[in-house]
Amino acid sequence: MEDNKILRLVYTVFLGVLLAIFVGVGINTFYPGPKSPDYPIASEAYGKDPSPEQLQSQKDFNVKSQQHSKDIKPYNRNVSIITLVGAVIFLIVSLIYEKRIKIIADGVLLGGLFTLIYSIGRGFASEDNKYVFMVITVALVVVIYLGYHRFVKNINPKKTKKPTKSVASKKK
Repeated sequence: MEDNKILRLVYTVFLGVLLAIFVGVGINTFYPGPKSPDYPIASEAYGKDPSPEQLQSQKDFNVKSQQHSKDIKPYNRNVSIITLVGAVIFLIVSLIYEKRIKIIADGVLLGGLFTLIYSIGRGFASEDNKYVFMVITVALVVVIYLGYHRFVKNINPKKTKKPTKSVASKKK
């Protein structure tokens, strides 16, 4: 019986990790980021004074690198938005199926939380403090709601029965 619990835990964690990877790979496949410039090997002088061509090649690379840095920030913000939406969808699905298929719902819940963490990380990479604050706020609200819904709301405190009057005392 103990092996079954461990196997269920491993399955739940594996499903959660796999869902987060699925989202990341899916985004990279269908919404690829800006390509970073290749470093010009020809610009390396190896202890010699660089030639004018090498200097120009280095300057061109620096310009392309700065442009890439500008382009990657909105891309990271957009990826963060997409993953945030994906995380919320996973979390909603886990709530819908929590009573029917508990083990899968738990894995989807964990996948939603991992995807939420991924979204926060990409939000930080956007270097937009207001956006990061918004993502953290959404994450906090979602996690508090989930914690309440999954762990507090469903707890049924033991109801103490009030003593009922006996039939004999009612006849008196």
